[in-house]
This record gives sequence, structure tokens and C-alpha cells, in this order.
Amino acid sequence: MKKVFFVLLLLATFGYGCSLFGGRTTGHHGELTSVMDRPEWDQYQPMGMVYIPPGSFHMGQNDQDVPYSQIAHQKQVTISAFYMDETEISNNEYRQFIYGPSQRERERSRDGTVYESVRDTIDPAYADIVMPDTTVWIRDFAYSYNEPLLNNYFWHPAFDQYPVVGVNWYAAREFCKWRTKWLNDYRKESKPPLPAMPKFRLPTEAEWEYAARGGYEHKLYPWEGPYLRNSKGCFLANFKPGRGDYIADNFEYTAPIDAYFPNDYGLFNMPGNVAEWCEDDFAGSGFIYAHDLNPVYYDSSVPESVRIPGGAKIRKVTRGGSWKDIGYFLSCGTRTYEYADTAKSFIGFRCVVTVIGRSGAAGNGF
Repeated sequence: MKKVFFVLLLLATFGYGCSLFGGRTTGHHGELTSVMDRPEWDQYQPMGMVYIPPGSFHMGQNDQDVPYSQIAHQKQVTISAFYMDETEISNNEYRQFIYGPSQRERERSRDGTVYESVRDTIDPAYADIVMPDTTVWIRDFAYSYNEPLLNNYFWHPAFDQYPVVGVNWYAAREFCKWRTKWLNDYRKESKPPLPAMPKFRLPTEAEWEYAARGGYEHKLYPWEGPYLRNSKGCFLANFKPGRGDYIADNFEYTAPIDAYFPNDYGLFNMPGNVAEWCEDDFAGSGFIYAHDLNPVYYDSSVPESVRIPGGAKIRKVTRGGSWKDIGYFLSCGTRTYEYADTAKSFIGFRCVVTVIGRSGAAGNGF
């Protein structure tokens, strides 16, 4: 009798687990267990980028508004964490976008894939605008002998590690799209496949200013002290120190992307060298109306249908000042703009990536 009872108990147990008597097969026993077998997520830090922690700061002018423009009133905003390129995008990095990998990299491809050039992968509407326009070295300056830069700046290896210029806002945005696809195609083909990374993009002007300040509040420049020289009398950025004395800071035009000291976040040339495209549309009071959490401003009067090359004349924010600007434009809070479809010899860019999946500052219990 005991043996019969024991056999029946085993059958009942086995039957419940294997649905012989109507039991469930999922293993969750009716409980909320979440979807199983989800991939783990630990956000990858892209090569050449640095981590910018979340925080809040007072955005806007920190000194006298010299031109009395009234376009950079102070406002406290909060910024989420993101990664940012430690340098401006260089000629050689941009050349990878235009031409794809080198022949040696093609030969190393594991599956024999021959990578397509950028002209085979981007929207045809943008194919003609992504090539850097080196004629800006002539157009931007009247009666100035800049033919050597026109002929060599983007092409010659002497300028490989100098910031790319002559790219308008649309070209910079296409670079970000290509860079996102380039990385995520690789992650998708990995064994096992890796989750896609958030997209590369241009920084909002709030992110740019927050990163440029390097953790300092109410500072004129991204370093301690209100001066453009250090204690040894050396200039701390590439700009126009005097009236025509471009060489006083050691570079008469642009400087290598890692010239001068980085700020406390590890970012090079946030002030000076080349001004940098931002995501925002420009309006004199634009960021005042933007939200105080991750603000970005778009002109609502410009429809999305004309936000293409040759469409409406859209003003885009540029930040940081450049090699041809006086010290006022190197201030963290100084704002200016250029039209999105216009390329200049003194405007470049760098990319950012949003950090997803976590919120809160390190050291506060997170």
C-alpha cells in the first residue's frame, strides 16, 4: 500500500511539471518573473570619448555682456550623463567617413566583406555636401594668401590630426549617423550579437557648455582663474590674442586636436581652435524657453519638411570660439551661430552619446 501511494505521488508531481494533468510548462507558476533570457546591458564607452557625469549648473554669461546682446541670461539646468569626444573630429577621422577603411583593414575583414564608401550608404540628398569644402580658406578671407591651405588642409598627412573644417551642420549630422551605423553593424554581427548602442549625435548647447566648464560653476573659462594665460605666461587656448598677432599662442591657424591642456573632464580645445556645431536652433532667447532638464531648442516656425540642405535658412548654435576669434568668444557662456548649410574654415564639431540605463550622480548611493 505504501508503494502504491509513493508511485501515485511521483506521478502527480511529474504530471504537474510536465502538463500531463493540465499543469503549466513555463516554470513561473503564475508569478510575475519578467521576460527571461534578456541580454545584459553595460554601456560600452566608445574609443576616444570621455564620460561626462550628470549634474546641474548655471548656464549662461559669467562676465560682462560686451556687445550687450542679451542672449545668454543665466539659468540653472540639469544634464543627464553622456559620453563626449575628447577632441574635435580630425581630418583623418572624417576621411574614414568619406572613404571607408584602409585597404589593410579591408584585407583583415573576417568574412571577406568589402566595406562600402560613405556615398553608397548615406541619403543621396546629402551625398554632395559631406565632402569638406576647402575653398572656405579663400572665401572666408579677402586679400589673404591661403592657397596652401586650400590645396593641402584636408588632403595632406601633415594635417591628419588637425580638426576637420569646411563641413556644414548637415554634413556633421550625417557623420553622426554613419558613425552610429558603423558601430552597431559591428555589434550586430558579433557572436553573440550585442545590443545596439544609442546613436552618436551633436551635443545640445547645454551639454556643450556643461562639458566645457569641466565641473566648475560660474567660471569664465574651463579652468580656474579669469585669464587666458597660465602662471608661466603661456596661452591656454588657440585664438587671436591681439590685433593680428595670431602666432602668439603658437599656431597661426588651427592647432592639432590634442593641443593645449584638457579641462577637468579630459576634453581638449573646448575653447578655441575651431568653433563647434551644436544641435540647437539659434534664437536670441531660445534656451530661456527650453526646459530646465536636458534643454534643447528648435524653432517651431520651421517645419521639418524644409530642414534639409537647400531648404529654409536655419540658424544653428556654434560654441567655443575659434583660432580667428578674440578671447570674448572663448568664454563658456558666449553664444553665437551660423547658418546650417554654410561651411566655414573655423567651424568643426565633436560627437556625444547619451548614457542610458542609469540616473543619479556617483557617490550618492548609486
